[in-house]
Amino acid sequence: MGCLLFGFFAAWRQKTFNSHKRTLKEGLVPGSVLIILAGRHRGKRVVFLRQLSSGLLLVTGPFKINACPLRRMHQQFVIVTSTRLDISGVKVPDHIDDKYFNVKKDRSPKGKKGDGGDIFDTKAEAWKPDETRKADQINVDKQLIQLIRKNKEKKLLFAYLGSYFQLRNRVFPHKLKF
Repeated sequence: MGCLLFGFFAAWRQKTFNSHKRTLKEGLVPGSVLIILAGRHRGKRVVFLRQLSSGLLLVTGPFKINACPLRRMHQQFVIVTSTRLDISGVKVPDHIDDKYFNVKKDRSPKGKKGDGGDIFDTKAEAWKPDETRKADQINVDKQLIQLIRKNKEKKLLFAYLGSYFQLRNRVFPHKLKF
């Protein structure tokens, strides 16, 4: 009996996150225009570039159009629209992966209780992107904007990507076709 139970629990072992299967939502292909539902950039429309190894999506605004930088997004927090761009010619640098976004903050050592220093003396520094991030953003934006300019509906695409998604009175989300 004990051996039988051991076999059951060995087969029922919990999978770690690294061994999960990475699948994409229906209709989600590179070049799709997505609507972000949560976070600082909610309501903005972004372009899906590729899926990272962690399963998160790499998206960008482009930054020049709607101020949404290169970001990782979980596919649970986006709506896939039917608008597509052919981004086969866009070269996203290979060094943009999950490690690229996991930057550790520099923590300054805190003073001891008896130092007499005031807790309000130190001010929190705002996060600023380094030069490589700025260069990567400019590079990807330049390629995407050139791609949009070659499209026959370029005015419509620039306006669409620059506008926010919002619901108004008597607009029911379950009846919308994205």
